[in-house]
This record gives sequence, structure tokens and C-alpha cells, in this order.
Amino acid sequence: MKKELKFKNEEHELSRVAEFMECVCNELQLDMHLAMKLQVAMEEMVTNVIYYAYPEGTSAEITLTVESDNKELAFVLSDTGKPFDPTAKEDADIDVNPMDREQGGMGILIVKNIMNEVSYKRLGNINQLTMKKKL
Repeated sequence: MKKELKFKNEEHELSRVAEFMECVCNELQLDMHLAMKLQVAMEEMVTNVIYYAYPEGTSAEITLTVESDNKELAFVLSDTGKPFDPTAKEDADIDVNPMDREQGGMGILIVKNIMNEVSYKRLGNINQLTMKKKL
């Protein structure tokens, strides 16, 4: 299976991403618990791209591709925003009181805990975040 969704860097597009993820999970007949985790992971990463990858007022297209061989799911989130490697950021310290914790980093920590592998690369002017989950 291979599917692709192209969407704008606009908040209302999150509902399209959620529908896309629901379709993928249903097609693969994933159990509800795993499907919900994958939905959270995609929402975290897509939200980061929508809100932080582009200067305010800039319209751009983002692509989410998913492939599965029934043993592993691979999600690739691609955008042309400013270069940013979320995997290079030190994991948020969950032992620190949330009021004292530095802002940011929780989303990628959540994704790293849900997925088996998370990697980033910059290809020309494209950020490419790959997230893999064994089935």
C-alpha cells in the first residue's frame, strides 16, 4: 500500500490529515489502540510544520506519504519550510515540573515513543521526516 496526501500549511488542514490517517488505519485493519497512537504522532508533527516551518502569511504545500508492506508502516512528512531537524533536539526532561520545563520538545518525544524509528534529512530545500512503525 502507498498513499499520499498533499495539504496546505493551514490549521484547518489538520482535519484532512486526521481523515487520511483514519483511512490508512482502516485499510490496514489496525487495532484502535495503535491507530490512535499513530493519529497522535501525525498530529504532533504536522502541527509543528504548520505553525513553525514557515514565516507567518506564507502559503505552502506539505506532503504526507505512507507506505506499508504489512510488516512496517513508513510515514514521510515533507515540507519546504526552514531547515529543522526535530530529532537533533534533546529530549524534553519529563522529570522536571511542567511549569519549570523549557517549552517545546514534547511532541517529538511523544513521536519517538510511538514509532520504532524517526529520522530526518534535508534534501535541497525539502525537510523530510521519516517515521517507521513495525506492525
